[in-house]
Amino acid sequence: MQKILDDAMERMEKATDNLEREFGKLRTGRASTSLVEDLRVDYYGTPTPLNQLASISVPDSRSIAIQPWDRNAFGDIEKSIQKSDLGLNPVNDGKLIRINIPPLTEERRKELVKIARKYSEEAKIAVRNIRRDANDALKKLKNDKEISEDEMHKGQDDVQKLTDDYVANIDKALENKEKDIMEI
Repeated sequence: MQKILDDAMERMEKATDNLEREFGKLRTGRASTSLVEDLRVDYYGTPTPLNQLASISVPDSRSIAIQPWDRNAFGDIEKSIQKSDLGLNPVNDGKLIRINIPPLTEERRKELVKIARKYSEEAKIAVRNIRRDANDALKKLKNDKEISEDEMHKGQDDVQKLTDDYVANIDKALENKEKDIMEI
């Protein structure tokens, strides 16, 4: 029974970690390396993550600096940034690619909040699916006579507590992200 709880907890943790990664890719008014580090660049015909082709830094809160290790990659990196749905324009000075992060419009902020809510809802669905899987596993143990009915109900209560905690964490993360997005 403890193994089922541990597995559920581990999977719920992964769901919230994934949500944090998704939130990291959402643009706020501040520059962040997570905006671009996972962008795929067509490097010699192979889609490669940007963080494997260049060093990425944030010199100030409004810009990102990308320094490719291979001079031939400049054009490919610029193209992938322009093609992305980030709405950013790279500036190439021969040594660095700079991306200035413009302030977000009110309309774009509201759009980003909607996207953040969608991500958090997907994470909650994942957590609830994990709860269902754990409860099914507990019922199977009871049906196989490995645990008593009381133990099954206690296990289901523990799984529900775990689910409630993770859903609360997701709500808190969403609240913080919304605040971050709406901040001017």
